[in-house]
Amino acid sequence: MSANLTPRAKFATTLLKTAAALSRATGRGDGSVIGGRVGLIVEPRLLELLAEGRHVVLISGTNGKTTTTRFTTAAIEAIGKVATNSFGANMPTGHTTALAKAPKAEYAALECDEHYLGQLLDAANPKVVALLNLSRDQLDRAMEVTALAAKWRQTLQTSAGQSTIVANADDPLIVWAASVCPRVVWVAAGQSWTADSAICPNCGSHLDRFGEFWRCTNCGLNRPSPQWSVAQTGEAVVGPDGRRYELNLQLPGRVNRANAATALAIASLFGVDPGQAAPRLSEVASVAGRYAKVEREGRQLRLLLAKNPAGWLESFDMIEPNPPVVLSLNAREVDGFDTSWIYDVDFTSLAGRKVVVTGDRRTDLAVRLEVDGVDFIVVDDIKAAIAAVPPGPVEVVANYTAFQDIRAEFNRVN
Repeated sequence: MSANLTPRAKFATTLLKTAAALSRATGRGDGSVIGGRVGLIVEPRLLELLAEGRHVVLISGTNGKTTTTRFTTAAIEAIGKVATNSFGANMPTGHTTALAKAPKAEYAALECDEHYLGQLLDAANPKVVALLNLSRDQLDRAMEVTALAAKWRQTLQTSAGQSTIVANADDPLIVWAASVCPRVVWVAAGQSWTADSAICPNCGSHLDRFGEFWRCTNCGLNRPSPQWSVAQTGEAVVGPDGRRYELNLQLPGRVNRANAATALAIASLFGVDPGQAAPRLSEVASVAGRYAKVEREGRQLRLLLAKNPAGWLESFDMIEPNPPVVLSLNAREVDGFDTSWIYDVDFTSLAGRKVVVTGDRRTDLAVRLEVDGVDFIVVDDIKAAIAAVPPGPVEVVANYTAFQDIRAEFNRVN
């Protein structure tokens, strides 16, 4: 670990921590990005040096990275201290800061942006790499999803080294990317959004689906048999030996049970007994504001983050059937300026309930809801949205910067 850092690396680490502290003190953020940036300017190999000697897992995918990283951290903490960036700074600057903040941690669970997976594989030499899913995201910024899967496949083939891959057996893009690796643990993590994997990534033919099973009749690519899965009944994960590990999660929805299954699969590769790890997942109540509950003016708001079509579909699966729903949509640089993806989202499940629309691109969202026959009202901001709904529970679904705006309004609630 970092005990054997060179003088230059130690100096870089000191500057990193100072820059991060100044950022927090001045209210500019938690300091993860600016701290890592300063450290890497002084010592470009700082990430690699800080990762040396640790047992590292990288967790990547379009959706669920932050939550799965938080679950994984909780599970591995059963056997030791874990360095982690589980609040979302998922590029090399954030990874460097996370490792610098926990110099004595033997383990590291690092959420990794999809486009930086290759760089992190080279720098962190991970014991485990978890691949969750791939779907369209930030259309004007990110590459086409099949091209990203091809990039992952090539990266894993050349850089995975001795890593064990934990991969979602239900996502054809993930299966194709991971199938070049000799050591893969398959998890039946589900795939509610299938529009981005209708054709075979290997040969371009149409994929046949039969319930959970999928296959390409042309080249033979098909769903592998999973070792880990979400139980068909109850709240549990089923392990490779058929044993059930009961869950009592505070986080809602099947998708979070799938995230928990992935976390238990990862932790088991670090020697953690799943029976010991599973109860620890129930301690996770909120992840960087996601799923947080906020009391305001007699309303009990639950905050849900949804950044892309798959994420919005999953959020609609999580919300309770009766409360009003506030939808907030922005299109800033971090979100991607192109909002055309909202036409890939099916909003008809919101019909018949009170829906309030806000955010920078509220009129775009209003048009989309009108197309789906969903009644709504449009308001200027979250304060007006709260005033527009009656006292009681309220579900709030927002994309990335809209979500951060709402957290800021509520004093960055976690």
